Amino acid sequence: MREGSLTASLQAIEAAARQELDARHAARERALVDSRALIRTCANTIRAVHRHEFERAAEMLTQAAAASVHLTEALRGYQDLYWAGYVQDAQKEYVEAVATYRAVRGEPLPTPRELGVAAGAFLNGLGEAVGELRRYTLDRLRGDDWEGCEPLLQMMDDIYSLLVTMDYPDALTGGLRRTTDNVRGILERTRGDLTSAIRQRELQAALRQLESRLP
Repeated sequence: MREGSLTASLQAIEAAARQELDARHAARERALVDSRALIRTCANTIRAVHRHEFERAAEMLTQAAAASVHLTEALRGYQDLYWAGYVQDAQKEYVEAVATYRAVRGEPLPTPRELGVAAGAFLNGLGEAVGELRRYTLDRLRGDDWEGCEPLLQMMDDIYSLLVTMDYPDALTGGLRRTTDNVRGILERTRGDLTSAIRQRELQAALRQLESRLP
């Protein structure tokens, strides 16, 4: 091969490689920014739920839904980037925010297809929501607001019952086994806290009734 032909060939290789890598690099940088933005929106949504700012939380969930769709569409041609940890983490946070909001509001939980999230990230996000439901339940107990505590505990139990049946390798589920173990611990502590609080309340009621009978 002539030297001129070899040089032209290398230049063509360089141009093709740069074009592909530039496009992939740009997609990766956009995905990192979009993932961080989605995580922030979801964190603020959960914060609004705990503050009982449900209208604001709903508005932010609408923003999060649009951001998640945009993230997925932008990476449609880059599946290796889509399955990168930061993208899956962002989608997990999205599922956590939606599940927390709906559980607290007494609405049906979302499905993976509805949110457009892969099963592994979805199930892990559902598990993470259990921690937020525990926090919401304890806040109600501290405020002597008992209404809704039992349904929330039941929802936590139902989520655990679902997760524990997903007996697949962690490589497929994104470490779901660890999440499920955490959910079991959270569920047991919450059940214990709620049971203790109920018994204490019953004891206080019995004491007040006894005091009212004393001369």
